[in-house]
Amino acid sequence: MVTKRWTLKPANEKHVQQLYEDLHIHPALCRLLAVRGVTDYDTAKLFFRPQISELHDPFLMKGMKQAVERISDAIEWHERIMVYGDYDVDGTTSVAVMYSFLRAHYDGEIAFYVPHRYKEGYGISKQGIDHAHANGFTLMIALDCGIKSVELINYAQSLGIDVIVCDHHMPDSILPPAYAILNPKQTDCPYPYKELSGCGIGYKLICALAKHWKLEENATTQYLDLVATSIAADIVPIDGENRILAFYGIKKVNENPCHSIKVLKELAGINRNMCISDVVFVIGPRVNAAGRMDDARKAVELFIETDDSRLQELAVQLQSDNIERKEVDKNITEEALTLIQQDEIMVRRKSTVLYKETWHKGVVGIVASRLIDHYYRPTIILTKANDKVSGSARSVSGFNIYEALHECRDLLENYGGHFYAAGMTLHPARVKEFSDRFEEVVSQSIPPELLIPEIVIDAEIKIADIKPSFFNIIQQFEPFGPTNLRPVFLSKNVYDYKGFSKVVKDQHLKFVVHQHGGQAIDGIGFWLADKADMVCMGKPFDMVYTIEDCEYNGVHKLQIKVLDVRHS
Repeated sequence: MVTKRWTLKPANEKHVQQLYEDLHIHPALCRLLAVRGVTDYDTAKLFFRPQISELHDPFLMKGMKQAVERISDAIEWHERIMVYGDYDVDGTTSVAVMYSFLRAHYDGEIAFYVPHRYKEGYGISKQGIDHAHANGFTLMIALDCGIKSVELINYAQSLGIDVIVCDHHMPDSILPPAYAILNPKQTDCPYPYKELSGCGIGYKLICALAKHWKLEENATTQYLDLVATSIAADIVPIDGENRILAFYGIKKVNENPCHSIKVLKELAGINRNMCISDVVFVIGPRVNAAGRMDDARKAVELFIETDDSRLQELAVQLQSDNIERKEVDKNITEEALTLIQQDEIMVRRKSTVLYKETWHKGVVGIVASRLIDHYYRPTIILTKANDKVSGSARSVSGFNIYEALHECRDLLENYGGHFYAAGMTLHPARVKEFSDRFEEVVSQSIPPELLIPEIVIDAEIKIADIKPSFFNIIQQFEPFGPTNLRPVFLSKNVYDYKGFSKVVKDQHLKFVVHQHGGQAIDGIGFWLADKADMVCMGKPFDMVYTIEDCEYNGVHKLQIKVLDVRHS
């Protein structure tokens, strides 16, 4: 039985009270707003009713004026322009948005390039630059990559290729010699919002071009469904500008999606309105599968294609890639779990590092995430590619895995990433030494509580509070994502209702619960079968859960999704 930490988010009580006086809604909803940085009526209005007009002027971003002038000059001089982007969802949507926008306003030569995950690797590649040079391209717009490509961009410049970098990854102290760099995370960039996706930065560039060329608003807003797809799939914070972009992007997904999103929805059998999590779990994996299993160019081609039959053909290919990805991912995860379970030393470790040279490079990050569901600790999955060992690292909440890799840097040939996810390459002979060093670093630096999964609770409520009017306001907190996660509630001293709670499929727990003799509510607790005795013994227990709308035969009913229970 896995023990989890329950942590109630602190809220500024003055803000909670102010919101209650201003909005006259349930105090728990005021608390939800307060922990999301909403303080009064005005900020609540912006939170619930995001406005496109609240987006910042793109020309506030450092380098924007130079980028717009260089692209305008390239169009005037009929230069060849290459749109270059990474092979994941953020990169491919970035390329599609930029390519489609330029194609609509320039009849000259425009092409796109996406590096092959296995032949070229992440980011700007020498092969890509050589391709641009051989084909006479003199301007490259790099999206979702480039901020660390100092030597390669210097090489491009030596060949007469100007590079505009649109990247959201953390810059190093030495920046590449690009013609212009658009990245709000530069220390001297005055742009107010720092957390745009790669596609979001590309979107700000086309907004600046549209403003410079005096185009209608629809010239840019027509791409918001793809921008929202990038925001969802890249797991960036959904606050500030990202919330506005995601809000209107999801609205477009549901009301007037581009042909590619529409076809992917149909293939997935989605005939209802989608939310951000649907994009994450339905659209994102199908787009990502192209680069994971084959060639990400297919994803860009899907996004820019207008012919219906070709669209269908490409969507089916992505669907097939995703089916293959799921099978490979499942098999490797099972194999990895067996390796841990058969090794007592590995079971007791505070980190997981596993290596097998035949594992598929395209799914090692997914497998690392899945292993954390079973063994909650920093995890690295390694495989062999091009005579090198390469892999992906994933972390647990609160632990900086990039810094842990930095402590092992003398054993690595290359590494990079973020707080919670990173990648690395090393020589095969150093895998054992690296595994031991990483375990040593984690053991010495990770606080014990970070090895216990945490459930962060927004507010305590009573079962009787769960009414349609209450839930209707929660729905207006959408779109959900980092910094604005789906609200988690705590209810104490609840009871099984008339013995109706039961185990289903030997794994899950079907709840029917009530509190203080009041109304009963149905719910489901996935993988909570081991808590059945606690729930069904007739004694009070506490539970943490989210609220959701369940539709069956056209009838809507509120139910709860229980995340954990414990004795009251």
